Amino acid sequence: MLDHKFSSLDVEVGTKGEIEGYASKFGIKDQGGDIVVKGAFSQSLSARMPKMLWQHDPSQPIGRWKSAEQDSTGLLVVGQINMDVQKGQEAASLIKDKAIDGMSIGYRTRKATKTKAGRELKDLDLWEVSLVTFPMLQEATVDQIKSISEMEDPAEIKRTLEAALRDVGLSKRLAMKAAADVAGMISDEREATGSEVTADDVRSILRDLRA
Repeated sequence: MLDHKFSSLDVEVGTKGEIEGYASKFGIKDQGGDIVVKGAFSQSLSARMPKMLWQHDPSQPIGRWKSAEQDSTGLLVVGQINMDVQKGQEAASLIKDKAIDGMSIGYRTRKATKTKAGRELKDLDLWEVSLVTFPMLQEATVDQIKSISEMEDPAEIKRTLEAALRDVGLSKRLAMKAAADVAGMISDEREATGSEVTADDVRSILRDLRA
């Protein structure tokens, strides 16, 4: 299993599917208390180019990254979305419509150091850079999922999830939509099965939403 981190940054896509943006930004403490250190991808990039995936799904490559370089800001990737692939067309359209806020990296940590400022990630084994619709689906904690599974009121589920989505950097519009979708799916599941929704059920719903 790979770890994931969302980069809530501007992503630009051209008319023919050319794409450019920062997949990771250096020196910024994220919600998990991690800080990616400048140069963290050096060893990995010398060995391979990361794959371009849709929603971290290895069965859905949607193009290829042509270059991945580290500068003073972060990891800048330039690539080409395959417009002959359905998911590639969808991804390009969603980016142009501002429905996708950024990218998310899939990696393994080789070296990290705990400091007063947070955990500094110094050497990361980068495998893929994905275009993602709902970054929170990778960021949801065990406690958040358990809490949501115990809520009865769909409105309370929506409020709680919306707040969590905003905390991890999702825009207000997308946070509201995603929260409403999840709340509705949980209610439908309860009505269909006539039983309580467990934390595992919530995880399954989140995976279905991502797909």
